[in-house]
Amino acid sequence: MKNTEQTKKKFKLFDMNRDGKGVYEQETRKPTLGFFFKLLFRKFTQLLQLNLLMLFMVIPILVVVFVYFLGDKSPTVTNLLYAPMYGINTVTASPDIANILDLSAIQMEVPVFSFPTLLLIISMVVLLAVTWGWQNVGATYVLRGLFRGDAVFVFSDYIYAIKRNFKQAFFLGLIDFICCIVLIVDFMYFYNLTGSFGFDFMYFSIFALVLIWVAMKFYIYNLLVTFDLKNFKILKNALIFAILGIKRNIMGILGIVLLIAIHIMLIVLLIPYGISIPIVLPFVYALAVIGFIGTYAAFPVIQKYMIDPYQSEQNTIEDAEPEL
Repeated sequence: MKNTEQTKKKFKLFDMNRDGKGVYEQETRKPTLGFFFKLLFRKFTQLLQLNLLMLFMVIPILVVVFVYFLGDKSPTVTNLLYAPMYGINTVTASPDIANILDLSAIQMEVPVFSFPTLLLIISMVVLLAVTWGWQNVGATYVLRGLFRGDAVFVFSDYIYAIKRNFKQAFFLGLIDFICCIVLIVDFMYFYNLTGSFGFDFMYFSIFALVLIWVAMKFYIYNLLVTFDLKNFKILKNALIFAILGIKRNIMGILGIVLLIAIHIMLIVLLIPYGISIPIVLPFVYALAVIGFIGTYAAFPVIQKYMIDPYQSEQNTIEDAEPEL
């Protein structure tokens, strides 16, 4: 297990030399739903600070979305029937063919990517892929400390975790990023092809894999910052814990879905009245709270199956050693 309390160096910038609130010794810290909200409100200020750092995870995505939707567009026929109907109508014109041609000739605005625009999108994707693991490991280290009741200094702890796990976080983050992209693309692809048994089966299979990977992500970076394990071992244990901790994982996923659903509902209800706060609000706290939900769901499972047995074994060895 990594000794995260030894040789820990703080960055002086934003590092106020004051003690954290620490652990409330007289309270029960059993990770129940009630204690989740109690801890969430207690640590909310630090979660807001962490969310500012986590915004670097979404800035490249926002740039790509901005370029995609607000860049130059060209009206384009998207119906696959247009080309053959146009050819048939050229050879043999008829009212029926003309009607079908009119229906299939409906156009939509399709983005047009110039070389600078395409280069910008590729740069943002590469930037996100390269920094994905570092950003996740920094955030997870802070979130783990908040859950355990450690004295947390958000900025310095974030940077410390990245420096300590620099190489491993990069490669594990790259694996995570590629898997996320593949699952998203496959999900969207089979979603647009649903309607037959084969494609429906593939769609629900991909959906199940998405849920499994989301549950695994609860554990991947927590295992990385807590133990000295190879990447393969981390992924293997994350898959095992996704099954062993299924109840907590389901509750964590439902909590994240509920948080997202609430924001979508607020956007639908308030945007027609010109109130844009629901669009901005998630960027203030949502990323950190979602990460906190994942850590709260995962770390008790890690504690039960890895940390407690290890500590029990160490205590047994100490008790068995003869006194000199």
